[in-house]
Amino acid sequence: MGFGIYARQVRERRREANLRYSIRQTAQRIGVEPGYLSKIERGETSPPSEAMVRRLAMDLGEDTDLLLAMAGKVSRDIREIIIQRPILFAELIRSLGEAPDEELAILVHKVRNAEWVRKRRTLLDCSAID
Repeated sequence: MGFGIYARQVRERRREANLRYSIRQTAQRIGVEPGYLSKIERGETSPPSEAMVRRLAMDLGEDTDLLLAMAGKVSRDIREIIIQRPILFAELIRSLGEAPDEELAILVHKVRNAEWVRKRRTLLDCSAID
């Protein structure tokens, strides 16, 4: 399923519960013309910019990374991380391409709970207090 079709399905589900998710109102909130949003939803134009995908994700209450990936985009922060060590990340991503979801979940859990990640979080929390 493409980005536009997925976005339309999410918007239409939201509209069933709340009429503020009409195409016109949604377009107004994210700062585009209704006709342009309609073309995106029908797959008649290429996916929008990262900024617009982010606004749409926020408006629809959807995961930003999911919508960006469906639009064939990578968020700026992830792109910057990859650029720092492109060969390592390319190898890592290719190696994980066939891994089962359960194994990926275990790996993510290990990384999140790694000592260096906990130290980084502590430093970030302390700097937020200052």
